[in-house]
Amino acid sequence: MVRIGLISDTHSYLDDAVFKHFDKCDEIWHAGDFGNIELADKLAAFKPLKGVYGNIDGKDIRQIYPEHLRFKCEAVDVWMTHIGGYPDRYSPAVKSEIYTKPPNLFISGHSHILKVIYDKKINCLHLNPGAAGKQGWQKVRTLIRFCITEEKIHTLEVIELQK
Repeated sequence: MVRIGLISDTHSYLDDAVFKHFDKCDEIWHAGDFGNIELADKLAAFKPLKGVYGNIDGKDIRQIYPEHLRFKCEAVDVWMTHIGGYPDRYSPAVKSEIYTKPPNLFISGHSHILKVIYDKKINCLHLNPGAAGKQGWQKVRTLIRFCITEEKIHTLEVIELQK
């Protein structure tokens, strides 16, 4: 079993509560818009970090983190990208591949809107953890915690950060 803390759209702000909420996680996955490399380094020093760059991220982050990251976690095929859209509204950059080679788990950020949607057409769970940073129009800052055991994604929790 792998316990994952999922975060996105920090925009250079890392709430101390993230460390408490992700303390029992095995890995942290960041779905883009870190904001600065120092924030990424703090997360990576805390737990193993997988991430993708977002549209606001500079060259320093883009040299380390790719635009798209596709990998296996246990037996789950995971695809993470910052601007990916969501079921029935996938972005042009992912649309053809997601329908021809769908992952089991598709993760994106960018919208600042927390979403957990199962795409029945391609048998894929879509997660967007919302935004954990202070920039943006979101009223609530959010994170997601979940587990993967073999091919099963389970024990999903939405965490709301204090204002």
